[in-house]
Amino acid sequence: MDLLSRRGFLAAGGVIAAANLLPGVAFAEQAAGAETRTVTGTFGPSIEDWFYLPVEVPRGVAEIEVVYSYDKPAVPPGTRGNACDIGIFGPEGHELGNARGFRGWSGGFRDRFTISAAGATPGYLPGPVTPGTWHVILGPYTVAPQGMNYRVDITLRFGPAGVPARPNPAPETAPARERGRAWYRGDCHLHTVHSDGRRTPAELVAAARAAGLDFITSTEHNTSSASLQWGEHATDDLLILNGEEVTTRSGHWPAIGLPPGTWIDWRYRADDPRSFRRFVDQVHKAGGLVTAAHPFASCFGCTYEFAYELADLVEVWNQGWTDEEEAAVNHWDGLLRTGHWIPLIGNSDAHNPEHVVGSPQTVVLADRLRREDLLAGLRAGRSWLAESSAVQLDFTATDGRRTAGIGEGLAADRGTPVTFELTVSGVPGTTVRLLDQVGPEHTAEVPATGSLTTRWTTYPRYTRWARAEVRRAGRMVAMTNPIFLTR
Repeated sequence: MDLLSRRGFLAAGGVIAAANLLPGVAFAEQAAGAETRTVTGTFGPSIEDWFYLPVEVPRGVAEIEVVYSYDKPAVPPGTRGNACDIGIFGPEGHELGNARGFRGWSGGFRDRFTISAAGATPGYLPGPVTPGTWHVILGPYTVAPQGMNYRVDITLRFGPAGVPARPNPAPETAPARERGRAWYRGDCHLHTVHSDGRRTPAELVAAARAAGLDFITSTEHNTSSASLQWGEHATDDLLILNGEEVTTRSGHWPAIGLPPGTWIDWRYRADDPRSFRRFVDQVHKAGGLVTAAHPFASCFGCTYEFAYELADLVEVWNQGWTDEEEAAVNHWDGLLRTGHWIPLIGNSDAHNPEHVVGSPQTVVLADRLRREDLLAGLRAGRSWLAESSAVQLDFTATDGRRTAGIGEGLAADRGTPVTFELTVSGVPGTTVRLLDQVGPEHTAEVPATGSLTTRWTTYPRYTRWARAEVRRAGRMVAMTNPIFLTR
């Protein structure tokens, strides 16, 4: 057992079954058949975030299977009970950032997984079961005051390796939806059975097409497995981008627009800013963007605690409109008022069939329906959010000579009148309002037709930027990034 694993094991009060001796769970070489070993132990409330169980894998293994369980004792109201995640690293190592060693993660969504050269459980990477020291990683998410008793059963199956699986990533284009420079609709926070979603990839594609989307981003928790298989489900009318919801114990940050197979590590907290910056840099070098996801979500580990300064986007709208979204918009608006603008994004974060894909969605102005062009539009804030594809919106500012759109700046003298114009349709029963750094400045009711054009004139002397909102009984229906007035 390596030093990190030994420390974690002793701190956890771990017990290895009598048949298994340190330094790890060891198996004998065989020509055929299978062999199972069991590890049991107890985690106390002071256990570290990650515990590594070493497994010695001999030659001749074709498949590894891991099954785990843990107890869930009753706890008093307001006290967190037991929850434990699981994954695995191969013999290449499990050091922070070691993508070569990563072989899969399922969090707490499933209690077992298998890996072979020919295939793997969703969330895990198919490939050779190379001899050497593997590590099952357990992540005690929350631990009851009584502790957590766990059990891990590891089965090695010996025999021929089988035909290796071949990666099949999504195509880089969706020609049936290509419109050149245009507004494209997308949902950049989505899950399937490759993490904790209930939809298959094929079902997610069908739901996105039904929602009228032009593109989606796959963001499974802590794994890159889906990105290697999207080609099996792609259509010519939906562009599929790759991502990962980096799910730490200090919040979630989807990395979107990654090359297929890219894996971003998640084993650090906000009190380790150097590691966060390291992996943000990795995302940027890969051409992707960093999203501060559901920043005020109420579950442990879900609230975004990292530096906003390093994020490219803030997810102010996640699924339905609740107090969490209201808090996120207020915080984002506060950053904006202090001169720190991070473009907004809205996503469905759909996990289950009852979650509507594309509600909300982000509408982005891009030169083409390509990864790099969509990301450029998102990074520049040339985007707005809508509850569905039925919502249409146009927002501009003009001084009579020049015009600027969402995410852009209009240079005007401080005494020159500037008119902001908002046109909406598909939004019956709503109220629109235009806001600047002071707050709401202009309000108008949308008639029963669901369409409206409204204007508000101000001066750069008083207004530094303006943004638009459309609400129905207080709930957001659409909102924009700002248009800036510059001098």
